[in-house]
Amino acid sequence: MSDERETGRERPTSAADRRGRRASSSSSSGTGAVTTPGKGRPTPSRSGGAPRKASPVARLVRFLREVVAELRKVIWPTRKQLVTYTIVVLVFVAFMVALVSLLDWVFGLGVQALFGA
Repeated sequence: MSDERETGRERPTSAADRRGRRASSSSSSGTGAVTTPGKGRPTPSRSGGAPRKASPVARLVRFLREVVAELRKVIWPTRKQLVTYTIVVLVFVAFMVALVSLLDWVFGLGVQALFGA
């Protein structure tokens, strides 16, 4: 701890200092405390009062706008990727159908051997 003082480096007093951020010049009085304006009171609401209910048409229009906005964010596959994914899915489905059919046939033989049909 004494070598910190010898090198001229101060020990960080807050999380902001530890992350490399420096407090504003108004808080450089030596206390190390960073004051945030508005601390200690609740966050104000956006509407300023009780929330009012929008009409069903307005809600539907807002919903459709949000759907379109989300669809614009989607990264759509290219044609080559789409063909590749489709082939992979079809091969997997064919494999699963063959596996289930094989197991059905084996269990059918087992039931016939066990109960003698």
